Amino acid sequence: MRSISMTALAATMALAVSACASNPPPEPAPAPTETAVVAPPRVTPPPSPPAVPTPPPRTGPAAGSKADFAAKVTDRVYFDYDQYNLDDDDRRALNAQVAWLKQYPTTRVEVQGHADERGTKDYNIALGARRAESVASYLKAQGIAADRIGTISFGKDKPLDMGHDEAAWARNRNSYTNIIVEAVS
Repeated sequence: MRSISMTALAATMALAVSACASNPPPEPAPAPTETAVVAPPRVTPPPSPPAVPTPPPRTGPAAGSKADFAAKVTDRVYFDYDQYNLDDDDRRALNAQVAWLKQYPTTRVEVQGHADERGTKDYNIALGARRAESVASYLKAQGIAADRIGTISFGKDKPLDMGHDEAAWARNRNSYTNIIVEAVS
């Protein structure tokens, strides 16, 4: 009986070992499930305030400066030989100066009178002074305050043109409006 039991025991063990040695069939993979992707709700930003237009970059001279004056108006008027009266062209040029000066009320000017090289030094100083005063009087008559305008005469001492002919003399017979206090800060 012992041999039967041993045989049975050996068979049982062989069966158990063979059962352990076999690979169980693979379990089927679970079917893929769809997952819903939930996007966050779209939030529309509030409308931005209207953009303030950026001014274009500034080119040219600063407003109210001496260079601005020279760029926008004629800063000289010319006179005939031995004269200090203003003609129509002079008044047009001075009207542009008046408009500019009214736009920049803190600006101060010095009106410089000049003469050509002919005549004595004293005579040309006096003539230059009359030319400067003629221009200053016109500016004042157009509403520019007297305390904003000074005058000086250089006579023949500061010629614009160093030549010694009629063309040079004509250029040297002038009155120049010089900005001495600019309106720029």
